[in-house]
Amino acid sequence: MEVIVACCAGLDVHQASVVACVNRTGRGGRSHKEVRSFGTMRDDLIALREWLKQAGVTLVAMESTGVYWKPVYQALEDDFETIVANAQHIKNVPGRKTDIKDCEWISDLLRHGLIRPGFVPPRDIRDLRELNRYRRKLAQVQTGERNRLIKVMETAGIKLAGVASDVFGVSGRAMIRALIEGEDTPGAIAGLARGKLRRKLKDLARALDVPLQPHQRFMLRMQLARIEQAEADLQHIDAILSEMVAPYRHVMRLLMSIPGVDWINAVTIIAEIGVDMSAFASAAHLASWAGLCPGNNESAGKTRSGKSRKGNVFLKSALVNAAITGCRRGGGTYLAEKYRRLTARRGKMRAAVAIAHKLLVSIWHMLSDGTFYQDLGAAYLDRIDRTRTATHLVRRLTTMGFDVQLQQRAA
Repeated sequence: MEVIVACCAGLDVHQASVVACVNRTGRGGRSHKEVRSFGTMRDDLIALREWLKQAGVTLVAMESTGVYWKPVYQALEDDFETIVANAQHIKNVPGRKTDIKDCEWISDLLRHGLIRPGFVPPRDIRDLRELNRYRRKLAQVQTGERNRLIKVMETAGIKLAGVASDVFGVSGRAMIRALIEGEDTPGAIAGLARGKLRRKLKDLARALDVPLQPHQRFMLRMQLARIEQAEADLQHIDAILSEMVAPYRHVMRLLMSIPGVDWINAVTIIAEIGVDMSAFASAAHLASWAGLCPGNNESAGKTRSGKSRKGNVFLKSALVNAAITGCRRGGGTYLAEKYRRLTARRGKMRAAVAIAHKLLVSIWHMLSDGTFYQDLGAAYLDRIDRTRTATHLVRRLTTMGFDVQLQQRAA
């Protein structure tokens, strides 16, 4: 095979060690390898970087091993062209497997240009991604605590969730606090309701007329405190995220012009794919990377299940949620009409994933061209169906030996 890189390095990264192989091309195109091991502390990574500089390395490759590759990448990205590869794409043949063999194999593949670079966004986008992903985890913790609090009340026989549509609204929280204190009667607790909920005072009093055990009051107090702390943390994180996405205000406006894409969805999209779409060869490549396109599974002429792969779960979940929200609220749009038709044939979840795929394709074109979202209209699918039906009938008649000319009938 032809040698593409004269001097490169392959790294086998672990939690506590990095095994590096420098692969040089000598006389006659022969490969000369030198292997060294380093730790993963900051001074160890600096020593690794200096050794690679002295060796004349121009290209470095490593596997995306958990999160352990990230500090190594950060230490090398300013001085070398660094590739983070999917471990499945560079897996060696079965046999003897050691750290030295792994880094030598990576260097051999890199030397011949056989490693496809993975997508690693710029440093500021990576920082935004790290904080935004933590926000998602914190929101999941908040949701879990809410569900547990409702479960405790249901276990005790309190049916507040069956009467109040929002248990954690102003009225619901006031009633929960009164239940925790246990000093008021059910009627007095129901009297804390505000707004339209005051129409249900009698039902609220019946739903709250259950004595709580001391351990249940303790659990409710702790869960409510955790919920409120999570809400305060989310507000703080949102303020920091607002500062971090300030340089991308125009991109945020472009993304939020899409039906169903709110502020946090727009932040998630920027954090996961960045703003430079040249990192993806086409919209199809981006959809494949995100796991939002059908898979291919064919063998012996038989096509099996082509379900989509996992991909980027953070981006995928944000787009699916945006698709569902936009299609439910945005009646009279192309996406809503497409979602309605797909739901009838394929079910709600598959329809939502298909709409999310269309959103991602639109996002690639919008960020590539710097244009706002333009809806095709609900009647677009009817026009497409009319054209396809006419074309199909003309083709059938032509096959039967007729010459067909279509002419629009006068109104």
